[in-house]
Amino acid sequence: MSANRKAVLVIDERKIKILQVIINDYITTGEPVGSRTIAKKYDLGISSATIRNEMSDLEELGYLEQPHTSAGRIPSSKGYRLYVDKLMEHQKLSLEEQLIIKNQIVDMALLEVDKMVKQVSSLLSELTKLTCVVKTPSLQSAYIKSLQLMPIDEKNVLIVIVTDRGVKNNIIKVAKILSNTEFTRINEILNSRLRNLTINEINLQVINSLRGDLEGYEEIFNPLIKVLYDTLNSNDVSEVFTEGTTNIFNYPEYNDIERAKEILNLFDDKQNLNQLLESKGELSIKIGDENYIPEAQNCSVISAVYFIDDMPLGTIGLIGPRRINYSKVVSIMAEVMKELNETIKNKQI
Repeated sequence: MSANRKAVLVIDERKIKILQVIINDYITTGEPVGSRTIAKKYDLGISSATIRNEMSDLEELGYLEQPHTSAGRIPSSKGYRLYVDKLMEHQKLSLEEQLIIKNQIVDMALLEVDKMVKQVSSLLSELTKLTCVVKTPSLQSAYIKSLQLMPIDEKNVLIVIVTDRGVKNNIIKVAKILSNTEFTRINEILNSRLRNLTINEINLQVINSLRGDLEGYEEIFNPLIKVLYDTLNSNDVSEVFTEGTTNIFNYPEYNDIERAKEILNLFDDKQNLNQLLESKGELSIKIGDENYIPEAQNCSVISAVYFIDDMPLGTIGLIGPRRINYSKVVSIMAEVMKELNETIKNKQI
């Protein structure tokens, strides 16, 4: 197409209406849309020939693609982007859907945050019929809420480390029996020195002070420090997991064996999934080649962050083909994240 030809093309109201019709039809059917289909199914008040000319212009402008010669058109990533940003109306969830979301998340309120998020991923996958991907938080910035030493038997002591992100348990061996009074005193010292500190804040000064306080209990102090660092540092890298992996194969786009292999490789690559879920906190929609990872450039990724006290904890994302039902999926995602963040907030009060 010449520069002059492209310069005179504009996406006017009629082209926008035709683009919206094509996107809605393609999301529903998964079949390329032709001008005759539009003329028969939708009362636009214009002829099939006029629709065909407008579709040709939309293709030249980059909003439509023609997958095969003489086939109908499908929306491009640019077309979907215009639709999501300017044309899409968020579909109102039914009262039943709202109650399902609210009740299921309320039922999770007694769980630790990481367990809540895993159950929320199952809920999202079930409601949207898409693959849900979750990036859990690193514990490097987690702070210690409490520590508790409890005797198991004469030679083993259970250490329970409670952080704002979850609970970790470890067992250490001791050479001598400690009394209940001694356990109470040690627990008071540990909580006095370590409560509300992150792993980065447990510096040499803190350790030396703790060592002095626990003089005579070296067999407790030495393994405790090692367990503390091992427990928190073992989660330094965010975990990434998927739910509903096979949902994506309900879409005919993935009947092709090569496309199927490509998406399965993506789901198996935790590093790439981690990068895909980068989000600023607001609900994010990345379409097609906006996902710079090659295996995801035929996909759309809708993601959002969950919080504790306005501090980002992790990210939840939904992955599907470019033609997912954005209107419905975005509404479900927004409602689920609202309820999840509200429930997490209430847990902290």
